[in-house]
Amino acid sequence: MATLPNSLPSLATSGLDLPSGTLVDVTADGPWHEPLLWHADEPVRPGAWRDLRTRARGLGLLPVLVDGGRRGLWPAGWELDPARTSCPGDHDAEEVLRGFWEDNADDELAAQDTAWPGLSPAPRGGTREDPDVLAGEIADMFAESPDGPRFRMGLVPARRSADIPASIGWRGPLNHENDVARLCAVLRSWEDRFDIRVLIIGFDTLVVSVGRPPTTPEEARGLAEEHFAFCPDTIDQSPPYGLDLYAERNLLSQSTWGFWWD
Repeated sequence: MATLPNSLPSLATSGLDLPSGTLVDVTADGPWHEPLLWHADEPVRPGAWRDLRTRARGLGLLPVLVDGGRRGLWPAGWELDPARTSCPGDHDAEEVLRGFWEDNADDELAAQDTAWPGLSPAPRGGTREDPDVLAGEIADMFAESPDGPRFRMGLVPARRSADIPASIGWRGPLNHENDVARLCAVLRSWEDRFDIRVLIIGFDTLVVSVGRPPTTPEEARGLAEEHFAFCPDTIDQSPPYGLDLYAERNLLSQSTWGFWWD
């Protein structure tokens, strides 16, 4: 999926005053006809996400932290696949999640209620934070953490944060879904209901900030069912096991959600 206009080819004359970096056009099928993303060649510094969010948005570019992982695997080695990626707007979030739920309904985690429960409503209580301010603060926390050298500042041509994975043809969830735009339709829905921002993207991992998290056990439990449909591996292969524990420990009033696909 291409998002036009793409300002990445003119970064050198954009006036953004970027550090040295890499324009990535490498895909699973060879070079793409235009860059898919830019990322810095040095670890991210505190304040960089917030700064680029402000300065690059007028160019149609959105910031994201790129995670090279412990092996230093950067996007040129991710086998991106924009040619086989559709548009998030072509898909309905609830239909996507219902399909995934039904595919996994015989799993022990969902066995107690195999009927698709529907989308969880937006939280009714709690403090609603500015999602971009919060994302910048959390980006700084990652930059200042012991794992800080794993993260580099990136820019992606996308109209909204939820579309970032589709805009680069990301294949992280390949064993779960081979068209990431379908998952981006879910991210759009979460962006609307929970004020998420796609904050970090790795080879097969995704972290989002959450400006409006669930504040009651009931809200968190309903959302856990969506997370199970979206990324079963996050729940059935990583502790805490079970939807109730996952909801309590990973979703209730939490400002980040992390996903990992096997």
